[in-house]
Amino acid sequence: MNSDNRNLLIAMVLSIAVLFGWSAFSPDPVVPTASEPSTEFVDGEQVVVKDGNEGPLGAAAPTVIRERAEVLAESRRVPIETPALSGTINLSGARLDDLRLLRHHESLDGEADIRLFSPSGAPDSYFAEFGWTGQGDLPDASTQWTADGERLTPETPLTLAWTNDVGVRFLIELSVDEDYLFTARQRIENRGDQAVVARPYGLVARDGTGPDESTFNAHIGPIGVFDGEFADVEYEDIVDEGGRVDNSSTGGWLGFTDKYWLTAIIDEPNAPVRTNFRASGDRYQATMQGEPMAVGPGTAAGDTFRLFAGAKEVEVLDRYENQVGIPLLERSVDWGWFRIIVKPIHALLTWLFAFAGNYGVAIILLVLIIRIVLFPIANKQFESMAKLRRIQPKMKAMQERYKDDKPKLQQEMMKLYKEEKANPIGGCLPVLLQIPIFYALYKTLLLSIEVRHQPFALWIKDLSAPDPLTPVNLFGFLPFDPPGFMAIGVLPILLGITMFIQFKLNPAPMDEMQKKVFSILPWVFMVIMAPFAAGLQLYWMVNNIFSIAQQWYLIKKFPADPAPDAAKPAK
Repeated sequence: MNSDNRNLLIAMVLSIAVLFGWSAFSPDPVVPTASEPSTEFVDGEQVVVKDGNEGPLGAAAPTVIRERAEVLAESRRVPIETPALSGTINLSGARLDDLRLLRHHESLDGEADIRLFSPSGAPDSYFAEFGWTGQGDLPDASTQWTADGERLTPETPLTLAWTNDVGVRFLIELSVDEDYLFTARQRIENRGDQAVVARPYGLVARDGTGPDESTFNAHIGPIGVFDGEFADVEYEDIVDEGGRVDNSSTGGWLGFTDKYWLTAIIDEPNAPVRTNFRASGDRYQATMQGEPMAVGPGTAAGDTFRLFAGAKEVEVLDRYENQVGIPLLERSVDWGWFRIIVKPIHALLTWLFAFAGNYGVAIILLVLIIRIVLFPIANKQFESMAKLRRIQPKMKAMQERYKDDKPKLQQEMMKLYKEEKANPIGGCLPVLLQIPIFYALYKTLLLSIEVRHQPFALWIKDLSAPDPLTPVNLFGFLPFDPPGFMAIGVLPILLGITMFIQFKLNPAPMDEMQKKVFSILPWVFMVIMAPFAAGLQLYWMVNNIFSIAQQWYLIKKFPADPAPDAAKPAK
């Protein structure tokens, strides 16, 4: 096989192998299980602390599902107003169960905001809750709290209060920043005449597993950081473990991740906590418990949890990790094992977008930058290929002479390579460098909220979705949507055409079977790439166009005319 054709084929095979195979065979970390005792030592004395996970999971899940507006109207609520969030706090149970993301929308028209939280009893219930478990009269999901303000904003924190019949006062001081981070300072003030033993907790609970599904290259579901180690599990793993997966940790966080959204309960960095994921029917819950507190008469004690509830915007996640001290929060974006390459490519693409104002133009500029950086290597590659083309007649003569003696043929070919100073694998380096870049762009377009719903031009309204314009339904004139494998858009067609032109610029393989393979390969890749994001199709097509121009230039620079004695058989 001709060396440049072989290198191109290697590039394609390795790209697809990395794209589909790496994550499928990579081991996933699993949260370790740990037994949970029913007693604790507080100030040197053994006390009983009731399991802190009997709250909303299971029996508290309503059996009658009603309209969301109807459920929201059934309880007293306090509005949440921030530049990024809008919603309400349910004063029944002190739940954050009504939350919308203002920066992101359900569809391209931008009319409907993303709804993250929804109250229990409404479709797709999803909420966060803070409270205490232990002995005595403690607040629960039916407790009616009072608020000291009219709304929660970044400028105006809010305190929820409730006092039981024996004079113990429970306080939840809530604050929120301008992005997606809530802080809940939970405090017990004992004004009674008996000690109170309680354990603070924070949780997120949801009905169902959400609109996204976990795939081989993007984890969706339970996620967390325990003792500084990132871990994820699948929803079905919780069920297989008997409906519960427990762990103990110092600091860290846990919650649920969707493709673009994350909810997570977070504790102080050096605080010992117990965590668990639970499943009951179709409801899943992630709970974090602090250390039990013994609050004597006339004393007070407290603990602090945080809640992240929002979009996985990389800049925001990095800021929370570096400035707030939330460990490995950016790992909630499943960049995979190549994150060391993917994150710089994502950062470069984001910078190019800020410069160009269009992600499609940013992708084209990314191709241009990569081509300029790799040009010296490509120059050496084509110089090596030119030498190989010049000695191709000699190699063909050798194949005829030693067709029945393969070891001798290999020996003579290596000798010829050495004499002509030609390297048969000299073109592999540019190929190998392109593979991680291609994979990094694939992961960026697949998972980056920054690229979601970003248009390019003309009919390309969302670079993170496949090309919607396909001749299969006469470009939308026929009233049906073809299935994914048939919906071959304009960009995949152009990709196949440009790949075909690339092959035509290369010398034809000597083997007839290779000729047939290379003649159909562009159209095979056209079908394979059809379901992928339009941004990835655009990258590959533009890369092909630059490759054609570069190939034409370098072929002119390094002509393949045989040397005067090249046609003579080797002695």
